[in-house]
Amino acid sequence: MPLDAAEALAAGPRSGTIAWDHKDVQLYHLGIGAGVPAADPGELRYTLESRLHVLPSFATVAGGGPPGVIGALSVPGVDVDLARVLHAGQSLRLHRPLPARGTATVTSRVTAVYDKGTAAVLVLRTDAADAAGPLWTDDARVHVRGEGGWGGPRGPSVRPGPPSGEPDRVVERAVREDQALLYRLSGDRNPLHADPGFARRAGFDRPILHGLCTYGMTLKAVVDVLLDGEVERVRAYETRFAGVVYPGETLRIRMWRQGSGVVRVAVGAVERGDAPVLADTVVEHR
Repeated sequence: MPLDAAEALAAGPRSGTIAWDHKDVQLYHLGIGAGVPAADPGELRYTLESRLHVLPSFATVAGGGPPGVIGALSVPGVDVDLARVLHAGQSLRLHRPLPARGTATVTSRVTAVYDKGTAAVLVLRTDAADAAGPLWTDDARVHVRGEGGWGGPRGPSVRPGPPSGEPDRVVERAVREDQALLYRLSGDRNPLHADPGFARRAGFDRPILHGLCTYGMTLKAVVDVLLDGEVERVRAYETRFAGVVYPGETLRIRMWRQGSGVVRVAVGAVERGDAPVLADTVVEHR
């Protein structure tokens, strides 16, 4: 079997050094739709180097290397076809606000492999720290079709119930036709998001948007609408990728305040009857 869970779990952590500056941050922000309207003071916080604030989800692309969903495929014991791989979910915990320029050591390892019957799910954890201490911890959950059935643990099955009542805020965000082409310049060059032939081989009519692009667009909406644009208030952010987004569609982002310091979020694709895109989404904040 191409996936050897025991070997993947036994593999030692891998470490490396990454660096970024304001140009990387600005490119990421543009890739998730920042800068519209271009002269809006709220948008200039994301696009102008003299007043730059770093959206915490930038951590998923910092350093410009492949994202966790790709990094997991280079772990010993994992030898699978990229066309059978989907990003199942992402969680991020911030230890302190991210600087607009930095150098950090990142350490990654597979912390779990779950047997879902017809598929496997790997969890790749990455910790980043600089000279001043820990910066962030993130978990990428990677779904591999056709690699289940070996009798391993199924993993957590309890999901939070849907938020109750009417959302506190509902906003819509347009996804540009070229959004995936711009976003991929931050490091995720998976052809699923650009090559129509590869997308068809993976089972899609056309290239789909990166899940982490939707992830970033959603966090930006929550920060702008409910947190007064104050990126440093975000403490943690997690989601499950429940469906795909096609470039050119519109995201409908529904937000519920859940007591002090928690926002629940659900995201759907407007043009496909609000088809679920992000689910079980939680933003923790100060």
